[in-house]
Amino acid sequence: MKKLAVIVRDKEQQYEALRSSLGALLEIPSVKMIVLDHEIDMHEAYEENMEFLDEMEGERYSNNKANVEKYGFKYATLDEIGEMLKEVDIVIPF
Repeated sequence: MKKLAVIVRDKEQQYEALRSSLGALLEIPSVKMIVLDHEIDMHEAYEENMEFLDEMEGERYSNNKANVEKYGFKYATLDEIGEMLKEVDIVIPF
């Protein structure tokens, strides 16, 4: 089974990264979206797509505690994220 991680470092591309994560879930059963170092810019369309990601059993991680506390991401340190990336077949950076 293929595994994919979408890394979101560029805040300006966070929506595209989420949409890419959703699209990947149609073909790849294990998708992790990982937001690094910044709080997401929440708006209605982003929230709706995040709900779709959850419904499709994609995973959301962040090393920014605001994303964990406000938006339901799972917290992961940079070391933990590094270990996650060793387990995936494909990494898509944004």
